[in-house]
Amino acid sequence: MIPFFTQLMTDPIVIEKADSVKSSFSQWMENLSSMSAQDLFKTVANGAVSIALKIVIALVIFWVGRWLIRRVRKMMDRIMTRRNVDVSLRAFLISLVTITMMLFLIIITIGILGIDTTSFIALFASAGLAIGMALSGTLQNFAGGVMILLFRPFRVGDFIEAQGQSGTVKEIQLIHTLLNTADNKTILLPNGPVSTGIINNYSRESRRRVDWTFGIAYGDDYDVARGVLLELLEADERVAKDPAPFVALTALADSSVNIVVRAWVESGEYWNVYFDLNERVYKTFTERGLNIPFPQMDVHLHKDETK
Repeated sequence: MIPFFTQLMTDPIVIEKADSVKSSFSQWMENLSSMSAQDLFKTVANGAVSIALKIVIALVIFWVGRWLIRRVRKMMDRIMTRRNVDVSLRAFLISLVTITMMLFLIIITIGILGIDTTSFIALFASAGLAIGMALSGTLQNFAGGVMILLFRPFRVGDFIEAQGQSGTVKEIQLIHTLLNTADNKTILLPNGPVSTGIINNYSRESRRRVDWTFGIAYGDDYDVARGVLLELLEADERVAKDPAPFVALTALADSSVNIVVRAWVESGEYWNVYFDLNERVYKTFTERGLNIPFPQMDVHLHKDETK
């Protein structure tokens, strides 16, 4: 707060307006001291009547303005509620519009009282500039939160990956997005980088493709292995029949013949199907005489016959 007030008090516009008010006040005091008692009484009486009239008009306009602001606030709330606008965004927009209209109403009321409003406008502009510079990072996150709430790249309950972190969206705030990780940690992601970065939303689509790579030893029957994999996939009701599961030989690796397997499942069943098939393949391959290879090295020793 101290740097903000220091910057505000050293602003050229604020200094110029303060000098202008000081000069006008000095001139008014000089004119007042040169008047006679009768002129002074007339001036004070006329001024009091004029000020009282201005105050009454200003109060009436301020009351009407506040009534109109309340009406606009209720109308905005009804419209955004009917269009299912997010609660956080709805509260922010209503507050922003209300504060903006109140500032305009205050400036109009001050102008009716005969006070020069350019000083207040300059003060508000300088204060806004100083606050914007002091809170540039926070305002960036704030703008990112508004963009997320407006365009909704993800919703509460979605499992996403963003900024190198992954988890279930627990809450979307105006400054941060709260993620709940698989091991039950809460991570706060700043909305600025999230809104401009890459977001991987795993819950957006109803179905996902599960990919596996299984290896068999050289010399094992590939057709038998392929038949076993298709048999296991067809027996699992969680695996979609359309599109049909895909099984093919993908690589002749150093220690194994690799087989790629692809199947479509409901998004919520992704990891259950993935782990279950790994377990069943391990057990079934052994029962069918298929060997699951592992990296190994053959070492050959040659006898030195020169000794």
